[in-house]
Amino acid sequence: MKPRAAGYQYSPYGDRTQTLRQIDRYNASFTRVPASPLIPRPVTLSEQTGPIELPRRWNAGKLALSRAVENGPRAVGQLIRVSGRVTDEDGSPAAGVVMEIWQANAAGKYVHAMDDHIAPLDPNFVGQGRLVTDEDGRYEVFTVKPGAYPVLYSGWWWRPPHIHFSILGQSWMNRFITQIFFPGEPLNETDLLLNGVPSHDVRERLIFEHGDTVMGDLSYINYRRDFVLRGHRRTPELA
Repeated sequence: MKPRAAGYQYSPYGDRTQTLRQIDRYNASFTRVPASPLIPRPVTLSEQTGPIELPRRWNAGKLALSRAVENGPRAVGQLIRVSGRVTDEDGSPAAGVVMEIWQANAAGKYVHAMDDHIAPLDPNFVGQGRLVTDEDGRYEVFTVKPGAYPVLYSGWWWRPPHIHFSILGQSWMNRFITQIFFPGEPLNETDLLLNGVPSHDVRERLIFEHGDTVMGDLSYINYRRDFVLRGHRRTPELA
């Protein structure tokens, strides 16, 4: 992601290629859409260029969510390796950017005080972390496949397994957030957020590609998803 010149106007929201602003039966979506037009305000230089040196400040390096401590016991669940590239619409890499990842554990439980699902926590699973893309925009993380979990207030809705991604650009105005789902999951068919993206072809950009399996001292399943940050092939944002 390259720095933007002063006065740069961000592209309008794509109603066909991004999630619906208001999703039927998902009450929270109605609270996130302003009822009145936004008040325009100037974008300052600090908002266009900061924060800086996030990889150094956050010490964001290699990431493995499958262990709470290096060389410690591994978290319960199916070990997976998630990898891919972050690019713009021309395939140019977004190198050296910080990617944040968070997810539920194999039982469908987040390491967060507000998660009131009664599933157990895993002491060997952290649930979140940061990494930095390499010079070709590549990222890689070892983790365990997250479990599904119920949206308790709904009385019917279960979220399918998914992983949250946040990609931070070179300014506060360049943060991209989405969720990526796993192929072949039955709950994908009824998930309100995934199906809040109207186009079937565009929804495919929110689903991991299933890769090969690896057997040996470390046995795991590969999943891949590239992120396109601009252009007509842009990955949908899904908070």
